[in-house]
Amino acid sequence: MTAEPSSGLDLERLPSGRHRLSREDVFASQRGRLLLAVVQVVSEKGYEAATIADIVERAGVSRRVFYEQFATKESGFLAAFELGVEPLLARLGDPLKALAPHDWRGRIAASLAVYLGVLAENPGFARSLHVEMLRAGPAVLARRAALLALFSGRTREMYRRARWADPALPVLPDEVFDLLTGGLDELIREHLRTNDAGTLPDLAESATTAVLVMLGDLPR
Repeated sequence: MTAEPSSGLDLERLPSGRHRLSREDVFASQRGRLLLAVVQVVSEKGYEAATIADIVERAGVSRRVFYEQFATKESGFLAAFELGVEPLLARLGDPLKALAPHDWRGRIAASLAVYLGVLAENPGFARSLHVEMLRAGPAVLARRAALLALFSGRTREMYRRARWADPALPVLPDEVFDLLTGGLDELIREHLRTNDAGTLPDLAESATTAVLVMLGDLPR
């Protein structure tokens, strides 16, 4: 993920007058610019203050084009969120390929480092995910809840595999993993409130230590 909210989006306006782009190409280009504009405008102004007029102006398209793509601001925001989440999840899997399944400490540390690094590279998406989603509509909140559940499930599975290798680790209720995910979400949100998104990787070491302690890996 190298651009907001993912690589490959083009902010350049379509050429004026006649051109050889197909209708599908035009539609895809306009949609990409709108999705990127949603993230940028929401990040700068906040979800509630951002307007469709702001978004179409940033994207360089008409209001009619926006409504050809999205029914509401909420649906546009949700689409932009989905576009950012897909490469984020893909990136989270990359560092785990080199680690043994039972190396839960290494897998948690690597996952947190990559996650915070991706957010730092994409500050608009970071703010949209951890701050502005809470101010959006019910469909966005439901998708956010599903994503948090996915993160909790990934950590739970890491820990389950760890207990195969180390039965001395305690059996933990599912709520522990939900608390971990929610706590990290709040930690990132507070950091974004008081610091630049580019410094999010600074949280990696302390966040990893906190997660390991909560999962029973007490300092020796």
